[in-house]
Amino acid sequence: MKVRTRRRPVVSALLALLAATACVGGGGGYGPRPGAAGVGDPLFPRLGNGGYHVRHYGLTLDYDPGTRRLAATAVISARATQDLSSFDLDLKGLTVRAARVDGKPARTHRAGGELTVRPAAPLRKDAAFETVVEYAGRPEEITDADGSIEGWVRSASVDGAVALGEPAGSTAWFPGNHHPSDKAAYDITVTVPDGYTAVANGELVRTEHEPGGRTAFVWHSGEPLASYLATVAVGRFTVTTGRTPHGLPYYIAAAPEEAAAAPDMVKLLPEVVEWESGLFGPYPFSSTGGVVDHNARVGYALETQPKPYYQGAPGATTIVHELAHQWFGNAVTPSTWRDVWLNEGFATYAEWLWEEKRGGRTTREIFTDYYDGRDPNSKGPGGTTIWDFPPDSPTPRNLTDPPVYGRGAMALQKLREAVGDREFFGILRAWVREHRYGNADTKAFVRLCESRTGKDLGGLFDTWLHKEGRPALTG
Repeated sequence: MKVRTRRRPVVSALLALLAATACVGGGGGYGPRPGAAGVGDPLFPRLGNGGYHVRHYGLTLDYDPGTRRLAATAVISARATQDLSSFDLDLKGLTVRAARVDGKPARTHRAGGELTVRPAAPLRKDAAFETVVEYAGRPEEITDADGSIEGWVRSASVDGAVALGEPAGSTAWFPGNHHPSDKAAYDITVTVPDGYTAVANGELVRTEHEPGGRTAFVWHSGEPLASYLATVAVGRFTVTTGRTPHGLPYYIAAAPEEAAAAPDMVKLLPEVVEWESGLFGPYPFSSTGGVVDHNARVGYALETQPKPYYQGAPGATTIVHELAHQWFGNAVTPSTWRDVWLNEGFATYAEWLWEEKRGGRTTREIFTDYYDGRDPNSKGPGGTTIWDFPPDSPTPRNLTDPPVYGRGAMALQKLREAVGDREFFGILRAWVREHRYGNADTKAFVRLCESRTGKDLGGLFDTWLHKEGRPALTG
């Protein structure tokens, strides 16, 4: 009896303390707490941040190509997913001059690629809030684990520059939640000296002539995009605009050294867009086009939304690949970087379909050439091959190696043979339709395939996506 009597006040006091904590925090009894510095991506765990989702980025950039200095303001509209005492933004380099949350000054702290923002008052779960960050400096070029370069890259053409973001390059030029799972709309205004053109995502809304011989280019991207697809390109571009036969606007910017490529793109681009729309469903964005740079140092093209970046004059196959990404990778974005085969395997398979359409090898013949090692694309630099690792198990060092591209495409060919053309292309269109402007992973793709066909396809995907080594051909 004495023990029981003495416990009652302790229990009552504990319950009272928990209730008080719940009242203060309003978030399950734990109170406001910092958002996570990273979303735990299996390949890049520090990318992205927890505790909020971004709805819109408003980026105002003033860039001087001569000094390569950037002065910028980022306005980030977001919603809290927990009670927040502080939150992180990904930002590499540059100097933060000031930060405000909902109009009030906020304290900041830098550690590596993390910018921690502490608002004047905690943010409640589900609250919409606006963060303004003023920053400046020389944005950095980043060397990835695989040796490629991204970030803010200087072009070979007349003091030009381009911002490239896969997988983490966008951290070099604006603060944000830089993981593919947090997609947002963008408005980007770039001011440059007269004579230069600044290209960014979406559509050009207007140009504004500023004092001191400068011009502001105002771009709007209403459809959500992952930050690795955000871009700015500055150069003395030749610009070609127009519409496809079906009325889709295009904008092509070509460096002076590559201007001869623009007429070929004007001819080919509408054909590819129409052909891929027939295969994959309606083109998912309100415009298309491309940026043709003069920069052999980059060494790759990138599916920047909705105008892919080309480091030089692209061939037809490259255009097919990068435009296919507008469906696979841009409209439907992988949930994590481990699922990047959903981008590259699909775009590579579009190349195979294009070759077949143009009277070359059939997709089955290309598959066989990959399997036997006869196709040059089945091998990569340094002796890598499509059999080095399963497509769904890349590392940061081999994110763009042949298994992700070639063996990913081989998995799609095996799926097509297993379910037939009608079901196969129905699956591709349904994939985009059901996940448009969102994120999805490999498991979701397998579920879609099995639900539409009524077949158990686990063995097929296990063989071609998950297992080590060169699978045996069973038919």
